[in-house]
Amino acid sequence: MIAAAIAVLTGAGAGIGIGLATGKAVEAIARQPEAAGDIRSSLLLGAALAEATAIYGFVIALLIVLMG
Repeated sequence: MIAAAIAVLTGAGAGIGIGLATGKAVEAIARQPEAAGDIRSSLLLGAALAEATAIYGFVIALLIVLMG
């Protein structure tokens, strides 16, 4: 159960990472509004990868609980 709890903590890391990335993207768009499209696409790609990490952690936690 401890291992499952540790695996679920990846969600917290992903949330922090997405929050920081969003804040930086807003700052970048405020400084260069003409580059908003490029910044937005990079932000969405990064957020998707960070969210995938959280989902993988959740799946691993479920496997640990169900198999253990």
